[in-house]
Amino acid sequence: PGISVRFTDVGHLLGSACIEVWATEGSRTEKLVFSGDIGNTHQPILRDPQVPQGADILVMESTYGDRTHGERPDYARELAALIFRRGGNLVIPCFAVGRTQEMLYFFREIKARGLAPHYPDFEVYLDSPLAVEATHVFKENMLSCFDEQARELVLQGVNPLQFEGLHLSVKKEESQAINALRHSHIVLSASGMCEAGRIRHHLKHNLWRPESTILFVGYQANGTLGRALVEGASEVKLFGEPVQVRAQVKVLAGVSGHADQSGLLRWAGAIHPAPRQVFVVHGDDAVCDEFAGLLTRTFGLAATAPFNGAEYDLTTGACLYQGNTVHLSRDTAHRR
Repeated sequence: PGISVRFTDVGHLLGSACIEVWATEGSRTEKLVFSGDIGNTHQPILRDPQVPQGADILVMESTYGDRTHGERPDYARELAALIFRRGGNLVIPCFAVGRTQEMLYFFREIKARGLAPHYPDFEVYLDSPLAVEATHVFKENMLSCFDEQARELVLQGVNPLQFEGLHLSVKKEESQAINALRHSHIVLSASGMCEAGRIRHHLKHNLWRPESTILFVGYQANGTLGRALVEGASEVKLFGEPVQVRAQVKVLAGVSGHADQSGLLRWAGAIHPAPRQVFVVHGDDAVCDEFAGLLTRTFGLAATAPFNGAEYDLTTGACLYQGNTVHLSRDTAHRR
């Protein structure tokens, strides 16, 4: 009683939502909006994020609150340029939901546009039971959830996530067989930050090979193996053993399911009436602080980056308890 909720498509993942909450106590009703992960615009497959109508209190993410993705490249063409560029395998750590399906979309486009003329029959191995299941969910909801461009392909009889040369690996034996292949191939495997899952086995078999390429296509948090590789680690540990990093490590710039700083500002600035209080969360500590300040300077919003465990009286805006006031630095993140 006294609580009503509405979900609004926020364009981050299939089915992801911003949550609008109306809370009533006595004669007073407050509207709280939880942004969730705000999606990037003009991404394949998914619709652009929608903006809720008004808020009293906004709890907002800030993953990319300190940077922009830059100009949107031709992702399919840039990805095609990396296919067997050095003669070895192309290994892509991928989040099972969202990023994997975008990569499948691009690989189908590469084949359709003939962007890899030297390797027109390249093979892609999707090695993640969860990613395979998630892809099935995408296929079941094409007409109801895809954006206009992807739906147009579906209406033409084209499955935008399927192409010749795609292999789905579910069983353990199928996964192990991939690393026994003698010909160059592409592997999509979870997890996206290389912290767990089958991707670690593929890294163990490819990181030490100068001819192979490891391609990152998503955010890498502090303290993760993926972040260490992106920042140029020359040696990492996998399954308790040191592995030399001789493969080429690349980042496909701009490919992100998250809105960048400009997208976050655009989304927050479009909320009318504007919230009287904004809590900035879900980002590196320094980024939360920076983005809160940016919201205040840009829109005049009362924005703050609360510490973990902080408590606020939402009727007065008063902070009742500051929480854990120790910032998490990169060094402490690596030791965690």
